[in-house]
Amino acid sequence: MAPTVFWIGLGNMGRGMVKNLILKGPLDNQPLLIHNRTKQRSLDLASQLPPGKVTVLDDISSGVPLADIIFLILSKDSVVESAIAEILTHDITGKLIIDCSTIHPTTTTRIATSLTSHGAQFLAAPVFGAPAMADAGQLIGVLAGPSASVERARPYFKGVMARAEIDMSDEPYGKALTLKLIGNTFVFNMVEQLAEGHVLAEKSGLGTKYLHQWVEQMFPGPYTAYSNRMLSGDYHTREEPLFAVDLARKDAGHALRLAEEAGVRMRNLEVADEHLKGVKEYAGEKGDIAGIYGAVRREGGLGYENS
Repeated sequence: MAPTVFWIGLGNMGRGMVKNLILKGPLDNQPLLIHNRTKQRSLDLASQLPPGKVTVLDDISSGVPLADIIFLILSKDSVVESAIAEILTHDITGKLIIDCSTIHPTTTTRIATSLTSHGAQFLAAPVFGAPAMADAGQLIGVLAGPSASVERARPYFKGVMARAEIDMSDEPYGKALTLKLIGNTFVFNMVEQLAEGHVLAEKSGLGTKYLHQWVEQMFPGPYTAYSNRMLSGDYHTREEPLFAVDLARKDAGHALRLAEEAGVRMRNLEVADEHLKGVKEYAGEKGDIAGIYGAVRREGGLGYENS
């Protein structure tokens, strides 16, 4: 019989990951146990899936005793630590806890120590990719921890929720999060450069159309996707952000602290973070990382929202 799996966290990434786990994962027709702090999100997801594929739980404590493997993907360090504290109120001997959240490496190390000292296995497994990649099962998983934990988790990643894995077997847990945070700085820098380029193209008279065509030809993939989000106005019209400004600033802050501790200055990231502050000031919690375009527009004398 396949292990019973419990999933905690149904944000933009978690929902897509769960769908692929149900469709392609080794569940052997057992229902996936799911919990989200806002229960309606669990109910909405369950309504989109065939009957019997998930069991919605009201709280974490209901799922821990039933599960062999527990996945978490939560918004920030304090939320992850709160969930872990609840998990630790149960007997977790032999259970595998897989955390896919983006948090500080020291937080990961701390929760790993707590869980393993209580008899559990732990795996740090942050993922790279936008929500659309989560929906398509095209994420990149970074798996760090004892090789036994990596092997136990592997059937749920490549070919199920992910298109590829970065194998950090027997590496310290925190290394996966260090890679995740440094990797995310590339995304911030990409969005910043696109925003600055499009504003310059508009104000210089070139026009954004031609710059976008060049981006499509030169940098297909994420660059083109973010360029589309900017020029279409998606960055200021969508109801729910794809990469919320508060989460982006959390990641940027973690990366900047890592750099400071290592004696490195990340000037590009400092600029992007300053523009993210402007996104939060203008758009509030609905602000999206692509709103950096709006912040750069305002800085250049244009309106935050494009026409």
